[in-house]
Amino acid sequence: MSNWDGRTKGTLLGYRILLSCVRNTPVGFVYLLLRFISFYYFIFSGKARKALKQFYGLGFGLQGWAVNRLVFRNFYTFAQTLVDRMYFLVGKASQFTLSFENENYLIAMREAGKGGILISAHLGNWETAGNLLKGRVTPTINVVMLDAEVEAIKAYLHEKTGGPRFRIIAIKNDLTHVVKINGALKNNEFVAIHADRYLEGAKYLELPFLGRVARFPLGPFLIASRFNAPVTFVFGVKKSNFVYHLSATSPVTGKFSPSEIAGAFVKELESRVKDNPEQWFNYFPYFEQANNR
Repeated sequence: MSNWDGRTKGTLLGYRILLSCVRNTPVGFVYLLLRFISFYYFIFSGKARKALKQFYGLGFGLQGWAVNRLVFRNFYTFAQTLVDRMYFLVGKASQFTLSFENENYLIAMREAGKGGILISAHLGNWETAGNLLKGRVTPTINVVMLDAEVEAIKAYLHEKTGGPRFRIIAIKNDLTHVVKINGALKNNEFVAIHADRYLEGAKYLELPFLGRVARFPLGPFLIASRFNAPVTFVFGVKKSNFVYHLSATSPVTGKFSPSEIAGAFVKELESRVKDNPEQWFNYFPYFEQANNR
């Protein structure tokens, strides 16, 4: 997993074109265009295609036409989620709806008054689903992430759309993000963390995943184990063109070690990936380091 550098892919020109399309073009027509764009990336994005074929081959035992078909579906679905994100940012969220599995778990967490830690992965589009969630369950969602996006893209999106509808807690070397997480939880807010990618040099856990061994970052599970707040695993996947499905697991309360929380999370993640393999949005060799030593 060392190939991931923490940066958002894409160019400023690409974001300009995408934003222009969502402002002025019906989403159905944009989706049609995405089929051709996705085919282009399927042909010419060799590293991402190879990484997905490895993941589906090793994790699902797929080969030949079956794996190529799934890789194309992945590219197309990912492109749709990027467009959906833009529609939300420009104020056109009303055309999307949300189905919710176990919404009562999050409501109970909010009513307990200790905030909550939401652990997720790059499966589906948690950002759009989470934004749809925000008005229903909580007024504030904090997302912990590496602050490594290209500055020009960030500035452009903030200028044109006002930026994301959640509060970002940037991971810093001085650990100030830990203080901000603690403050958010004390204010009875939710803190969301992705736990399926780690950077080279960071601490990790090796766990069984889809019949292989994969490395998962230690940090999110360390945070989850140290704060006195309930922990749930959440996933937001795209079920159809305009419907997202958000799910939450029964909250983990009490004292558990990082490895115990990680083991439970990876087991749930494996189940969700099997249900939605085309929405696995990690484009680097996922099993490479742990299985080729």
